Amino acid sequence: METDLLLATLAFIIPMCFTPGPNNVLCAAHGSQHGLRGTMPLILGMAIGWSTLGIFVGAATVFIEENEEFFRLLTYVGAAYIAYLAYKLATSSPIATEHEQADRLGFRTGLVLQVVNGKAWIHFLVLMTAFGGLFGNGFTAKALLVLLNLTFGLPAVITWAAFGTLLRRVFSTERSARNLNTAMGVALFAVAVWIAMPH
Repeated sequence: METDLLLATLAFIIPMCFTPGPNNVLCAAHGSQHGLRGTMPLILGMAIGWSTLGIFVGAATVFIEENEEFFRLLTYVGAAYIAYLAYKLATSSPIATEHEQADRLGFRTGLVLQVVNGKAWIHFLVLMTAFGGLFGNGFTAKALLVLLNLTFGLPAVITWAAFGTLLRRVFSTERSARNLNTAMGVALFAVAVWIAMPH
C-alpha cells in the first residue's frame, strides 16, 4: 500500500463522510425529534445500504460510467425522494412522547435512501475510480475500501444524530421545536436541490 495514496484516500473520505448530505442532515433532523437511541435503526439501515451500494459500485464502475443517462435519472429520483422527506420533516409537529414510536424513520428508510442518494453514488464512483487501487486489484480490494469508508461514515452519521439530539434539548418549547423542524426540513430540501443541479 502506498502511503501517499492512503493519505489522498483519507483526505477524500473524511470530508465526504462528515460534510452535510442526505444521510447526515436526515440523522440530525431525526435525532432532534427522537434522540440518538431512536435514530439508531435508521443509522443501521444507512450503514448497511451505504456499504452494499459501495460494493455494487466497486463491481460495476465501468457499467455505470458507460450509462450516464441512467445515473442522471437515478440522481433526480433521489433528489425527489429527499425533497419528500424534507417536506414531511418541515411540516411535522413537535412529537409528544407517546407518538414518537409511530413517527420514527427506521431501518428500511435508511436502507432505501442509499439507492437514491446521489451524493452516495458520486462518492463511491470517485472513490472506486480515483482511489480503487489502494488495496490492490479485485473484488476483495474493493470490499476493503468500502470497509475503510464505513469506519468514517458510521461515526459521521452518529455524530450528526448526536448533534440533532443536542438541538432537541436547546429547542425544548413547542414553538422552538416547530421552528427547528422547519429549519431542518429546509436544510434537507437544500441538499435535494444541490443533488438535482448539474455538477
